[in-house]
Amino acid sequence: MEIPEHYKYAVIPHIMVDGAAEAIEFYVKAFGASELFRLDGDEGRIVHAEISVQGSTLMLGDADARFPPPGEGGASVVLHVYVPDVDALTAQAVAAGAELLSSPADMPYGARQSMLRDPFGHVWIFLTPIVA
Repeated sequence: MEIPEHYKYAVIPHIMVDGAAEAIEFYVKAFGASELFRLDGDEGRIVHAEISVQGSTLMLGDADARFPPPGEGGASVVLHVYVPDVDALTAQAVAAGAELLSSPADMPYGARQSMLRDPFGHVWIFLTPIVA
C-alpha cells in the first residue's frame, strides 16, 4: 500500500464525538468541510469517517467506552487550521453554532487568528498569515 499523499507529512487528528454524523454536518456548514468517506457501524453509528477542512484531513467517529468524547474539563487537543480568510470563516462558524472563544486578531507571530469551540466540545484555532 502506498501512503496517501495527504497523510505523508502530517500527524492526522482523530476526534471522537457523541453524534459523529451531526458533527460532520456541522463542520460542513461551519467550516466548509467536505466529507471524504465514512464507515457506518451498527445502529447508525459512524465507526470511522474522514473530512477535509480547508484541505486538511480530520478523522472522526462516534465515541464509545474505549474512546470517550471530551469531558467537562474540555478537549485535550486543539485543532489548528490555516485558512485564506479567518474573519469570514469565523463569522460562518459562529452563524452555524460555534462558540467564539476569541475573535479574529493579529498575533505577534505573523498570523491573524480566532479560536472557536464546536458544539461537540472540540477547540479549533483558525489562522490566516498576515501579509507584510
